[in-house]
Amino acid sequence: MINIKHLDIAVIGDEDLVNGLRLAGVHCYRMITGDHDISGEVRQALTEVIDEPDIGIIVILEDYMRYIEDLVAQVKEKRASPPIIIEVPSKYGTRYDDVSQYYKAYIRKFIGFDIEI
Repeated sequence: MINIKHLDIAVIGDEDLVNGLRLAGVHCYRMITGDHDISGEVRQALTEVIDEPDIGIIVILEDYMRYIEDLVAQVKEKRASPPIIIEVPSKYGTRYDDVSQYYKAYIRKFIGFDIEI
């Protein structure tokens, strides 16, 4: 059994997301930059981070999910333990109509009950 106290957070995102989470103390990150086709870069970053045994949560930009949906599905199928992949909206918005409902359902799925704040 993995001791949860020793698991880290990783982030895969653009410069704004990565720098913001680095200021919050995240040490494992992959910054995706440029206006080129980034699909290969995003896939490689996720593959590298998934293979790190000390990573419990992977925060990734929602915009990148279209490049890695198959990898995320494989992770969800194969693993009953970390890492958990959490998509966060970009500064340009989100694709979900009701973001709060989306995250409530996501939390309910992983921990089995609702959290109200």
